[in-house]
Amino acid sequence: MSKHVLFVCQSCHHSSQERAENQLADGTLLLNQLNTLYAEQFPANELEIQPVGCLGTCDRPCAVAFSALHKPTFLFTNLPLTESTVALLQFGEVYLANKTGDISGKYFPQMLRSASIAKIPPVE
Repeated sequence: MSKHVLFVCQSCHHSSQERAENQLADGTLLLNQLNTLYAEQFPANELEIQPVGCLGTCDRPCAVAFSALHKPTFLFTNLPLTESTVALLQFGEVYLANKTGDISGKYFPQMLRSASIAKIPPVE
């Protein structure tokens, strides 16, 4: 099986106000939530959760991207911090199980249907 990666922007932040020096960005909090839930519920380690400095969607936080060789990349933005963790891992299961990665929106968890989504074709 090819490597599947969930990229998580750790610099995303919903508030337009400056964060206190010791306050974590929302993206870092999302990354921590994903890592914790993934370790508890998905022991097979089929999906690598990888932090990135910035995914360039600063006006639409929080942002993540699912990517794998020979599959389209799915970029999700406008993700609410507290409600999206479970839905993202559910989508990850669908993405892993689908050989081509060509996933119709009807198979997205309900919570992700309200996010901004980009489907980027695979590099062949």
